[in-house]
Amino acid sequence: DIERETELGGAIHSKGVLILSSFIAARYARNSLFSLAASLVFEQSYGHVEGDSASLAELCAILSSLAEVPLRQDLAITGSINQLGQVQPIGGVNEKIEGFFDICAARGLTGAQGVVIPASNVPHLMLRWDVVHAAQSGQFHIFAVSSVDEALELLSDIDVGIADGQGQYPAASFNGKIDAQLRQFTTLKRNAVLKKPAE
Repeated sequence: DIERETELGGAIHSKGVLILSSFIAARYARNSLFSLAASLVFEQSYGHVEGDSASLAELCAILSSLAEVPLRQDLAITGSINQLGQVQPIGGVNEKIEGFFDICAARGLTGAQGVVIPASNVPHLMLRWDVVHAAQSGQFHIFAVSSVDEALELLSDIDVGIADGQGQYPAASFNGKIDAQLRQFTTLKRNAVLKKPAE
């Protein structure tokens, strides 16, 4: 977490990033050990970063990079996650939706844009009439998710994949691509250690 290393990230933000690490280890290190270093940073952000409402987006970004699967850029996403990958509620949901809607409206609504929010925030929605009208007419979308898997499928249009009894994911699935990449990292590291000359 570059924000933490540069002392621009607050305690709650740093806790959210540590939860990402726990989730990744719990899901992908069950059958094999691996070493992984990933960087997270809000580019050209020079102020203090606090809160965990970006942790779902951060996790999706890391997993996208590992799977080498691009994510949709016409959807905004907000939400906190726990170590099980369950999406938790966040504050300011109405303002976040309306803010992204305003940007999309200024650039021109395409009918594909929208926001991914925690399902647990749905009862708190009190949106402006123009946002409601755009959603009702299919010009803007609000997707409610309960897990990181639901978010990944929305953002990638790829089946996330469920592990079988041996802990293997379907090869073409999002999780299958991540698992294959992590296994490749492990093999590369093992080969590098074996080739290291004795001192």
